[in-house]
Amino acid sequence: MIEWLRTTFSVESTYELVWVMVGLVAQMMFTFRFVIQWLASERARQSVVPVAFWYFSLAGGLTLLAYAIHRGDPVFILGQSLGAVIYIRNLWLIHAHKNSPLGK
Repeated sequence: MIEWLRTTFSVESTYELVWVMVGLVAQMMFTFRFVIQWLASERARQSVVPVAFWYFSLAGGLTLLAYAIHRGDPVFILGQSLGAVIYIRNLWLIHAHKNSPLGK
């Protein structure tokens, strides 16, 4: 099975196969955030961005950042680094609003 996967993903070692799997899981988390947003919007009958969208963005983005660092891809690293800052800031704003007198 491992050999088949290594051949399928064109990697030479099990170590690299693990990193490809990390990248695939990260991309699935990143993609699933859109499914969450779509379902929430359909349920509300208007465009909605649920908090889970930002958590999946952060989890997928940080995992993709680790993958990008491992691959040594400066374009990918820069893009995921900026994204992570934005996701963290959005979560910060959401939680700060919930904890403020106006958000309760």
